Amino acid sequence: MDRTVIAYVIYLVVSIGLTVWVARTLSRNGRVFLADVLHGNEKLADAVNHLLVVGFYLVNLGFVALYLSDDDTVTDTRGVFEALSAKLGVVLLVLGVMHLANVYVLNRIRRRGVVEREQNPPVPPQGWTAPAAQA
Repeated sequence: MDRTVIAYVIYLVVSIGLTVWVARTLSRNGRVFLADVLHGNEKLADAVNHLLVVGFYLVNLGFVALYLSDDDTVTDTRGVFEALSAKLGVVLLVLGVMHLANVYVLNRIRRRGVVEREQNPPVPPQGWTAPAAQA
C-alpha cells in the first residue's frame, strides 16, 4: 500500500475521532450552559444544543474532507509523520477556534439575558412620585 494512502487513512481516522469526541464533550457539558442562557427552558436548550452539534459536525468534517488532499507524495515513514502532524495540527486548531467561537457567542447571549433580568425590579412599584420642580 502506498504511504500517502496510509497517511490519508490515519489522518481521516484520527480527525474524525477527534471531531466526534469534541462534539460529544461540547454537547454534554454545553447543555447546562445553554439551559442557563435560555432561562431554564430545557426543551429549547436541548434543541439548540442538537443544532449546534450538527453544525459543528458539518463544518469540521467538511474541513477535514477538504484538507485531505495533499500536493506532496509521501515517500518514507518520516514523511508520513510530517504530513500527519501538519494536517492534524491544523484540524486541532480549527476545532479549538470553533469551540471558542461557540463559547463566545453563547456568553454574549447569556450576558444580554443577565442584563435584561437585572433591569426588571424584583417587586412591582407601589407608587409614583412626580419629579421635583426646579427653580
